[in-house]
Amino acid sequence: MSPLKAVKNSFLELKNLRSLVIIAMLLALCVVLGAFANITMFGNAVKVNFTCLPMAVAGALYGPVASLLVGALGDIIAITLVPNGTIFPGITLCAALTAMSYGFFLYKNQITLPRVITAWAVKALISETFLKAYWLYVMYGGDYFGYWLFWRLIQQAILCVPEIVVILFAGKLICNAANRLEARAK
Repeated sequence: MSPLKAVKNSFLELKNLRSLVIIAMLLALCVVLGAFANITMFGNAVKVNFTCLPMAVAGALYGPVASLLVGALGDIIAITLVPNGTIFPGITLCAALTAMSYGFFLYKNQITLPRVITAWAVKALISETFLKAYWLYVMYGGDYFGYWLFWRLIQQAILCVPEIVVILFAGKLICNAANRLEARAK
C-alpha cells in the first residue's frame, strides 16, 4: 500500500467509534508505560521503556495517523503527568515519527519478523537516534557526535532485541485478539 493511501485509510479508521475507543486505550497504555514503566541507565543518558508496543499495535490496526496520535499525545500526556523533563516539540515529533513508522510498515499487513525489523530499524535510525540526538543537543548543548549520538546509538543497541520480540509476539497477539473482536462485532 502506498504511503498516501495508508494515510487516507488511516484517517477513515478514525470515523469508527470502536476504533477511537481502542486507540484511546492504546493511548492510555502508552502514557502508563511512558510515565511509570521506564528505567534509566548510565545517569540519564539511556532510558528504557516499552511505549513501542501500543504505538505498533495502533499502527498495525489503524494505520499511521492513529499511531501518530498515540505517539504524540502519549508523549505529551506522560511528561505532563510525571514531569521528569519538559515538553519539547522536537521530542514529541520524534515520538510521532516513531509511531508513524510502525503504521506505515504494519498497517493492513501481518506482523512478521521482517516487517517488524524494518519498521524498528527505520524508527531507530531516523527518529530515535539521529533526530532525537539532535533535539537533545539543542535542548542541553554539549557534543552532538561524542555524547548525544553515542548514547542514542547505545540505547538503540540495548533496545533492539527486546522491542522487536515484544512487538512481534505481544503485538501479534493483541492484534489478533482485536481483529477477532472486530469480526465478532460485525
